[in-house]
Amino acid sequence: MANIVAIVGRPNVGKSTLFNRLVEERKAIEDNLSGVTRDRHYGHAQWGGKFFSVIDTGGYVKGSEDVFEKEIRKQVKLAIEEASVILFVVDCMVGLTDLDAEFAKELRGTDKPIFIVANKADNLESMLMANEFYALGIGEEIIYPTTGTSGSGLGDLLDEVIQKFPDEGERDPDEGIPKLAILGRPNVGKSSFLNALIGKERSIVTDEAGTTRDAIHTRYQLYGKDYILTDTAGIRKKAKVKEDIEFYSVMRSLRTLEDSDVIIIMVDATRGLEAQDVNLISLSIKNNKGLMIMVNKWDLVEKDHKTMQKFKDNMTEKLGENKWIPIIFISALTKQRIYQAMELAMNVYDNKHRKVPTSKLNELLLPEIEKYPPPANKGKYIKIKYITQLPTKNPVFAFFCNLPQYIKSPYTRFLENRLRENFDFTGVPVKITYKKK
Repeated sequence: MANIVAIVGRPNVGKSTLFNRLVEERKAIEDNLSGVTRDRHYGHAQWGGKFFSVIDTGGYVKGSEDVFEKEIRKQVKLAIEEASVILFVVDCMVGLTDLDAEFAKELRGTDKPIFIVANKADNLESMLMANEFYALGIGEEIIYPTTGTSGSGLGDLLDEVIQKFPDEGERDPDEGIPKLAILGRPNVGKSSFLNALIGKERSIVTDEAGTTRDAIHTRYQLYGKDYILTDTAGIRKKAKVKEDIEFYSVMRSLRTLEDSDVIIIMVDATRGLEAQDVNLISLSIKNNKGLMIMVNKWDLVEKDHKTMQKFKDNMTEKLGENKWIPIIFISALTKQRIYQAMELAMNVYDNKHRKVPTSKLNELLLPEIEKYPPPANKGKYIKIKYITQLPTKNPVFAFFCNLPQYIKSPYTRFLENRLRENFDFTGVPVKITYKKK
């Protein structure tokens, strides 16, 4: 069994601050406003030579009819089911509340080790107030006063937590696994797609735009291959972002883009490819990411046998020179083509890491270059003599020639098209560089 620690409790007790302290990275959004965290959020930590996963959860409020709080309760229960150790976080500054007592009743149904973490114990007075939580009557014998912001008291807590683990755990179970991120405007169905794919509610889904706030990572397996799928917050134009929380959500989404291998741009079929989608595509290309477009809500479009091709042609026209980006039409609601979409993402990942033998490059491309050589410049003829792929993470090809400075961008596009025709680089930006020989 994996070593998994779930951080749970009522809203605004500092769970995300504690999570960030344990994983030693600001992965979860922190804010004084309650209800900032909604979905389960995962990270990796280590202490005393043992490695474990940490789950951050939203604040648990029993009995509330608020749509988000109802969904958060489901997410918290799933985290408790997954966990091998539970950290029940309470607030020393506020003291024992009815919400803490109600949540303690929920935890009595589990036989897993429970540690009560009395957070915000910033001074002697608040540390003494931690004794109040013994009245909850659950968990280990000792209450652990801590300060999530400074890390005070966490050492003693972790020393006891790791005693509950059956083994040392994995250093980083996600290392070397392909990372796929789903990006797009708010309310296009990113979370619905992820939930449909894995068959359970990994992300909270509502009709309200901006439901997802953090980047939600999920380990996923298809056809014997492991992947990390990341659901992100919807990205709107900068001028429309008013709240601090949305600003940080967008920043997390953009950081996820930088950290991923393949970017899946999700588009709403009822709205088509919009300017913000094109901006995300440009940013993905700039960061040398594998790229595909997934048109969701295809079930809502009235169509005949020509509709899909017309839609695709219209999008391709907007993409301009980037016609190499593949497009697939899906419905997260009916699960139409969702697995084909994942197969396409896998193909894009493989294309991104494709290595073409030098002999094959020269054998296929040099004859075409001889037929259509670079245009002469100032009476000087350009001769390309040799081609090789550079040992980079992304496809970069070096063309060795006598006068590299005279080759213009239209001929570079010609070479890129020949590369794409001869080798499968669908969904991958291809870079060409010229070196003097």
